[in-house]
Amino acid sequence: MRIAAVSAALPSRRVTNEDVVGLVREHSAPVFEGDLEDTLRKIEFWLAYSGSECRRWSEDHERPADLLLRAGEQALAEAGLARESVDIVIYTGVGRGFLEPGGAYHAAVALGLRRAQCFDILDACMSWTRALQLVDGLFRSGACRTALVVNAEFSLRPTGHVYPHVFALRNPEALTWTFPAFTLGEAATATVLTAEGAEPWTFAFASRPDLADLCNVPMADYADFCVTPSEKIAKNGVQRFTSYGFDLHEAGRDEVLEVFKRLDAPKDEAVAVFTHASSKRWWQDMADHVGLGERIHHVFQDTGNIVSASVPAAIASAVGGGRLRRGDRAIGWVGSAGMSFSAFSFVY
Repeated sequence: MRIAAVSAALPSRRVTNEDVVGLVREHSAPVFEGDLEDTLRKIEFWLAYSGSECRRWSEDHERPADLLLRAGEQALAEAGLARESVDIVIYTGVGRGFLEPGGAYHAAVALGLRRAQCFDILDACMSWTRALQLVDGLFRSGACRTALVVNAEFSLRPTGHVYPHVFALRNPEALTWTFPAFTLGEAATATVLTAEGAEPWTFAFASRPDLADLCNVPMADYADFCVTPSEKIAKNGVQRFTSYGFDLHEAGRDEVLEVFKRLDAPKDEAVAVFTHASSKRWWQDMADHVGLGERIHHVFQDTGNIVSASVPAAIASAVGGGRLRRGDRAIGWVGSAGMSFSAFSFVY
């Protein structure tokens, strides 16, 4: 499998940590019980500690579909791929406008891919990585020759699962299950994949379903779909983002290192490491631990946490900046809600 092209489209609004703290103050002030200014200082500290500087949010005139279209058209053009030759379109990630049918169908229509097979993969921040593992298997089986993987992670819109609702903290304790919301950014990406011209990819995966209650966007009747509902789910309400970010990173540390250890690839040959953009500091610590600290390519400080768009956006950034060139080996490394963990290696 070969990445023929990868593109990222970021919205135009630049939102700094200071802006976020101001928005939390604005929306929390009418409902907060306790010392709001002390809580705001904690948010400011943890944002800076994580390595956050700014993130990109869409303006009112910027639709997710338009940025997805921009990313898709750019990737197809860079790949030199005729639209009729695209066999499969996969839509990945949390940001979506439809429960039915899959977002891939709407993306395919927008991009003029009228004959491609379409389906979605939803696995939180791991979605893009899962899609590439599946495409790799389809290519190996001979079922298809070309694929387009797209996503549009836009959760900060007023109709989304995050803003302004979860910016209205009700007490200091709410920071425990809400802080990751303040790191989020928005982005659309498109990845064109072909079956020929590259060395085989290698993947390692692990799951910890016992930690599934640490990060959720539950639907209205979620409790009827849980055998043993957890009190951690829906702390910010149904259809709202709830995430115990500190617990996620603490619980995930050993799992992330273990899945990296299990990756069967010449890791020392990697010129770049691309991770989920959940925290610059935390992933830098992970990369330092395995001796690849100088090779990690961060985007978190510029984009915020862009969910399943994190790794493809980082690859696009590295290619655009000359950090990753054809023939270079790279490593992807992801931890996700679920929880799930992955490390993978490929030659660009």
